[in-house]
Amino acid sequence: MMVVVLIDWDVNAAAKTEKPFHFGFKRSIGGNLPSIEQEGFSNIIQKNDALFLGNTTKKVLYLTFDNGYENGFTAPILDTLREKNVPATFFVTGHYIQDQPDLIKRMVDEGHIIGNHSWSHPDMTTMSNDQIRQELAKVRDGVAAISSQKSMQYLRPPRGIFSDRVLAVSREEGYTSVFWSLAYKDWEVNNQKGGEYAYQQIMKQLHPGSIMLIHSVSSDNAAALPRVIDDARAKGYEFESLDTLMAEQLLPFTF
Repeated sequence: MMVVVLIDWDVNAAAKTEKPFHFGFKRSIGGNLPSIEQEGFSNIIQKNDALFLGNTTKKVLYLTFDNGYENGFTAPILDTLREKNVPATFFVTGHYIQDQPDLIKRMVDEGHIIGNHSWSHPDMTTMSNDQIRQELAKVRDGVAAISSQKSMQYLRPPRGIFSDRVLAVSREEGYTSVFWSLAYKDWEVNNQKGGEYAYQQIMKQLHPGSIMLIHSVSSDNAAALPRVIDDARAKGYEFESLDTLMAEQLLPFTF
């Protein structure tokens, strides 16, 4: 009798030998499109239908926030978004779900999207496939339990660390991985430089199809956001949601 032993090679082998990538990009200058070609992972991004840029055929911006923990600025940010009628996606962790259920509910009630930033913010390239699935499921179920958003479509890999396997497993779970094409070093809460600094850092990188990564823990971002929105619109840009981008079915993009 022949006995067949099934081994999860992804867990026992690939997780130990795969190459992890830290997301990076060549920034936009003067409205020109940014690039990830020099980073060596553009083929993996395309292969797994992950997002780096939005619709580059028009002057549109996609505003996204990473919410690992609350620092007192999300409510003012939401006030600004409501006043300016701007949609956004908030990528949240398990800590945020447990600590700020009222803000999660408010995001959803005011028409924003909640995205998955993992439960414990780990380096998912070091985890088994099942562990990745558990991380993602806990966030999805946690948001569903406290808000009217019962499904979850978008994932931002924690720390910007990913691999072909991580993106593939996430895609199997129904997620579109969302990276970014506009960002600056804004997450150091003890090194904030003022709203004018944030405004300049964001505005100089605007380009068609910008997926904007902003950290909600930043007092600079909260202060700059109203002016960023007004002045981006004055330059002819409009703000759209990731759902609108996905509905346009413009994937894959050319990098």
